[in-house]
Amino acid sequence: MHPLPSPLPNEVLALCNALPLKPAPVELRGQYIHLKPLDLARDGEMLYAISTGAPITLRGLETPAFDAEELIWRWLGGIPFPTYAEFEAYMAAQVQTSNALPMTVFDNELGIPVGTASFMSNSPANLKIELGNIWYTPPVQRSPVNTEATHLMLQHCFGLGYRRLEWKCNALNERSRRAAERMGFIFEGVQEAHFIVKGRSRDTAWYRILIDEWPQVARMLKQKLYVQE
Repeated sequence: MHPLPSPLPNEVLALCNALPLKPAPVELRGQYIHLKPLDLARDGEMLYAISTGAPITLRGLETPAFDAEELIWRWLGGIPFPTYAEFEAYMAAQVQTSNALPMTVFDNELGIPVGTASFMSNSPANLKIELGNIWYTPPVQRSPVNTEATHLMLQHCFGLGYRRLEWKCNALNERSRRAAERMGFIFEGVQEAHFIVKGRSRDTAWYRILIDEWPQVARMLKQKLYVQE
């Protein structure tokens, strides 16, 4: 018979009752981007404009019309919404979720939204939380944006005392799986028939970073982001 784990320190257990179910609003700033709680009145129309597949011009460079279903929505719960009202309703539901805090990601140089990421599936009683509902407009998808946003969100959560940060995605979503591994998340396995999404069965790949792994992951992410070779 295996012995029980040692009891957690009182200061750790106290956080289980101290942290709110709805993550507290926060603003996070990095070298390339900053994040603010999603405000549809402020951000909604611009987020819609960069997510429909219409041509986009950023920093004087034009991205031609693109397949929004393939590059943004395929693995998410949404679709390339035909109207802003439908997009707004989809995003409003995320804002209203009791255990989630959607964040708008802003480009520092341009000062405009380039995508979203959420603190979600929050379980303060277990000191764990997930980063998810992540999408970026194609012009920034191969830039440091996702890495820095993830670094800032991880840093914030571990700073609050969370012990486990999760990343989950459709097991078929190779881009998301590569991103998780590139940013230091550890693959734990695939949960089969986890969800039904858009009328299809979804197997979910689970990844995580634990608090004792965070210092090494933080050094690796800072090296990727800020140390020039």
